[in-house]
Amino acid sequence: MRVGVDVSPLVQTRAGTARYVNGLVPELELLPDLELRRLGFGGPGRAAALVRDTAWYNALLPAQARRYRLDVLHCTTFRAPLRSPVPVVITVHDLALLRFPEFFTAWTRLYGVAALKPVLRAARRIVAVSEFTRRDVVELVGVPPERVAVAPNATSSTFRAEGARESGDYVFALGTLEPRKNLPRLIEATRRLGVELRVVGARGWGGVEVGGTGVRWLGELPDEEVARLYRGALCFAYPSLWEGFGMPVLEAMQCGTPVVTSAGSAMEEVAGEAAELVDPLDPGAIAAGIERAIARRGELVPLGLERARSYTWRAAAEATAAVYREAAA
Repeated sequence: MRVGVDVSPLVQTRAGTARYVNGLVPELELLPDLELRRLGFGGPGRAAALVRDTAWYNALLPAQARRYRLDVLHCTTFRAPLRSPVPVVITVHDLALLRFPEFFTAWTRLYGVAALKPVLRAARRIVAVSEFTRRDVVELVGVPPERVAVAPNATSSTFRAEGARESGDYVFALGTLEPRKNLPRLIEATRRLGVELRVVGARGWGGVEVGGTGVRWLGELPDEEVARLYRGALCFAYPSLWEGFGMPVLEAMQCGTPVVTSAGSAMEEVAGEAAELVDPLDPGAIAAGIERAIARRGELVPLGLERARSYTWRAAAEATAAVYREAAA
């Protein structure tokens, strides 16, 4: 089976969608019944993004699919052609754009209004990265449940319990500085406890600033340094308001770090009983969860390590290949 895979996220970001492509595609290339072709366009700038979102996805990418005689075209985010000469599979990482449009840039909101639902409805099959996200696709977009399959994410072997640890007593947080990550409430929680908060992530949008007493923003760092920070932390706090999976939760568990994250979320699905679950809207609840996670370290670390072992990119690739076969049938 000839499959074209959109790898454009690799030039746009280092965050979750790029990690997804970097983890999934090499495993897909190892499967014996697939012949994969990587497809992408442009660079990281705004001008390239505009051309990619309009001309490339809507005209140039379908033309490539025809030229390469693909059996399936896999778009690894919800940016995809509305019409295609071959069956389209789309990965949905989350639908926060529909739940919380105010959290996004003007261009992303415009795309969401104009194209998101039609593109998803036109796809032959959809891959959701969690059951939580699958329910959103069915509920918010109206896609029939039988057209949406779940293939959970995994993470890199860089994130492991063995290795160097950062020094100091601190709570660790990771994520782009944008409203959905809920960093102001987390900062308030750690200040109540009198514990240092270290934050890694790119500058984003929405006027989110990180700094002041007891807070250190470290910017973007290589994965090896991020793993050091996970291992050395008292706990990892990820009280995001909305995620489709929450890959940092998995990274933290894989590094042997106690986790505090949002109840009733995709992160709860990922972590199961291996994390402290809190109300992300209540700084007091976040603070109490941090205290409990630190106190329960001896219990949460082995639970997290065991939980993390159930997520692999090979399993994600096999589940995704099964969707390709359904789409091409």
